Parts: sequence; C-alpha cells; structure tokens
Amino acid sequence: MRKALAIDVGGTKIYNTVVNEKGEIVGEIEKRHTPETFQAIKETFEEIISRYEDEVDVIAFSTCGAVNNANNKILGSTGNIAAGYPEMDFASLSKKKVFVENDANAAAWAEHILGASRGMPYSIMITLGTGVGGGIILNNKLYKGKNGAAGEMHFKMRTDKHRKCTCGSWDCFESYAAGTGLKRTAEEISKNPDITTYDVIAGWKNGDKLMTEIFNRWQNDILEGLIGLANIFDPDVFVLSGSMAEFVDTEYLTRSVNAEIITTPTQVVKARTGNYAGMIGAALLALGVGLDGEA
Repeated sequence: MRKALAIDVGGTKIYNTVVNEKGEIVGEIEKRHTPETFQAIKETFEEIISRYEDEVDVIAFSTCGAVNNANNKILGSTGNIAAGYPEMDFASLSKKKVFVENDANAAAWAEHILGASRGMPYSIMITLGTGVGGGIILNNKLYKGKNGAAGEMHFKMRTDKHRKCTCGSWDCFESYAAGTGLKRTAEEISKNPDITTYDVIAGWKNGDKLMTEIFNRWQNDILEGLIGLANIFDPDVFVLSGSMAEFVDTEYLTRSVNAEIITTPTQVVKARTGNYAGMIGAALLALGVGLDGEA
C-alpha cells in the first residue's frame, strides 16, 4: 500500500507522521517547536525526510500560508513564521515527489474523503483557532482559485475600521470569529483589557451573565460570516474545526443560518478527522486519493 510522509507546518509547531492511502496514520506522530529562522526550518525538514524518505512514496506538506496551484510553492508572506519561509524550495528537499498544500485546504479534503462532509459534493471548512482558516470543496474538487489563494477568510464584517486584522486590513471575518476575536469582543464588552478567552469560556459554562453575553456576540459574529458564505457558495455543509470550534452550538448555527439565507438549506457540523486532519488530507491529496479511495 502506498504511503506518504506527512509534515504539518505551523507558526509554533511542526508535526510529522506516515499516512497510507486509506488515510490511516501508520507511523509515530512526532512533534517539535517551529524553529525561528528559515535555515533552521529547512534543516528540520531535511532531518525528518532523511529518516523516512526511503519507506514512503511521496512527501506531503500541510502548511500555513496559501499554496500555488502547482503545489510546490507558498504564495507570499504567512506572517506567523520565520521571514523567508515562502521562498522554501520544497522540491529540493527530497529525491521523492514533494507535494505542498495549505493546512486548511488539506483538512477540508480529509473531512471530504473521510469525515463530516464525506459524500457531500459542496462543503466549506472553517478552522476556528488563534486565526481563521478556510477550505472550499466544489463539485468534489478542492477550490483554490486562479493562483491557489482561494479560501482566505478575510472578507469584511464592518466598514468603519473598527478592528485591525492580522492581514493588515480592517474588520475581516478572522478579526471577529477567531479566538483572538473573542478576546477583543470580551475586552470591548467588559472594559477589561486583561480578560482572556479562558475567562469567557469558563464563565459561559458556569452561566455567568456577562460572559454569556460575550460568548453569544462572538458566536453570532461567526453566524454572520456563515450566512454570507452560504449565500455565495450554496454548500451542503459547513465543517467547523480548530480549538475554538468545540464550544460553538452547531444546532443553533444551522437553524439560524437557514432562517436567513436565500439559497437552499445547509447544515453546520463539527469536524471528525481530529487534530491531524491537515497531515491526513495532505497525504491523500499527494497520493491522488479521492472519494472511495480512488486514485
């Protein structure tokens, strides 16, 4: 059975393991901190690949940052990793084929093949973490746009320049729906600059009135984004993943989205493929695996 060495690259951590063409993790999952320099990151990749290269068919990267349609280069700065990282020559890292894909796109593919959106031709993955990622499946194909940068969740939520976003623009969906967005909402409502997302979640769970107000505002900001995306893409399903997704009420979101959209009914569900969806999806894409294991 064919296998891929899957490497997941984030701004703070790098994971790697071996994944077979069924999407099964068949190797040890290794974890390390992301080095602070371009050269150290490259050397980390080389060290990992040197140990596994001979036992796999392909090297599959799931990475922060938009990736081109040739799946061999990152487009522009990612902002949360060492300067120069987008200039990485991935193909030179191995004598085997090297395949690169954006982490949210890879996770969306894992859900499409094995998880919550399996059997649904049209789906949108929203990753709710420190930031917000997105992956779009249209007619059973990963939609990447003309150059590979599609799926970035930086559309406008307001027009009055209320919040500066990490992308450099103002009032993007990410600046409201991310974990950092929840903190900023909490600061605005509570007037307490020291409040944390942990304070909000703990208070919400305990029925605290103020924390519940903050949580509901954040969840409704997510809702507004989903309504817009539903009206544009008419998806079968939204799949929510990431560390913040566990707290949202998908039944509430499904009911509320469908009450306002002008397209056909959709649903909101939580991801099923787990914390390593990026590696699984990148491996499946690199191995050319589609629905029902077809290559």
